[in-house]
This record gives sequence, C-alpha cells and structure tokens, in this order.
Amino acid sequence: MSDHQRTLEEQKEEFKQKKLLASPIAGLIAWSVVALSGLFFSDEITVWVLFIATGSIVYLAMAISKFTGEDYLDKNKPKNTFDNLFFLTVAQAVLVYSIAIPFFIENYTSLPLTVGILTGLMWVPLTWIIDHWVGLFHGIVRTVLVVVLWYLFPSDRFLTIPIAIVIVYIISILILKNRNSRANKS
Repeated sequence: MSDHQRTLEEQKEEFKQKKLLASPIAGLIAWSVVALSGLFFSDEITVWVLFIATGSIVYLAMAISKFTGEDYLDKNKPKNTFDNLFFLTVAQAVLVYSIAIPFFIENYTSLPLTVGILTGLMWVPLTWIIDHWVGLFHGIVRTVLVVVLWYLFPSDRFLTIPIAIVIVYIISILILKNRNSRANKS
C-alpha cells in the first residue's frame, strides 16, 4: 500500500489482525514476579519489586514481541495510527504513577491497589480498537477483584492482588488467542 494512504478503517482492520499477546505476556510475567515476591519476601522488599516489575512491562513487551511475531520495534512495518494510540495508553499507564506514589507514601499497602487498577485501565480502549470485549473484561474484572481483595485481605495485599491480576492476565491471553484462532479460521 505504498501508493495510497490507508484510511483509518483500513488501519483499524490491520491492527485487529495482530496477535496482541506480547504486552499481556509481559504483564503476566511482571505480576507473577510481584506475587512470588509477596509470597517469599517482606512487604518492604515487594514494594520495590512491584515498582520495578510493573515499570518494566513495556520493555519486556518489546523483547517478547520479537518472539510473538509482533516486533514492536520493526521500523519496516507500515505506520499504523492504532499502534500510536496503543502506545499512548501505555504512556497513560505510566503517568498514573503520579497518583500511586503519593498514596504509597501515605500508606505503602495502597500500592497493589493503585498500580493494579491504574495500569489495568489501558485495556479499556483496546475493546474499541479491536471491536472485542476482552479489554472491558480485563479492565472491569481486574478492578473489581483488586478492590475486593484489598478490603478482604489487608495483611496479604502484596500476594492476593498480584495473584488475582495474574489470573485475569491468563484468562485475557486465552481470550486473545481464541479471538485470533477464530479470526484465522474465517
């Protein structure tokens, strides 16, 4: 399509065909590391593991994308407006640390709550971009679970919340894989 400019609809259809697995796999790995830290280490250590692991998701996703065939850094791919929108949702997730950090300073156990919810919000626009409910599923279920677990297990927030997020990631990845396998059969 070098001779004509692709419409937004054409670009959206192109984006919808992507696997979209690298970022969720990176999130799954990062939150699994947080859960393991919550299981084996003190909250004081797990706080830093949570900051580092969740802050590394985008970089981990870039590396994983080479193995999933998505290759986020491939300069030869045609530009797609929806790739830019997706990366802006990533930037939005990073910016929400400005909410999480002040609450963390006041109450360090707020960190799994704030980071768990705020970084999961980037899933919501994905529903519109790919015309599939998985983004709303992930964002809503993750938010509800994080809030409920934060209240139910105050002394285990650094374990129960990351485990719940890992489970939501696993389900979301399976949904995305199923979405792709159905699309490929059509």
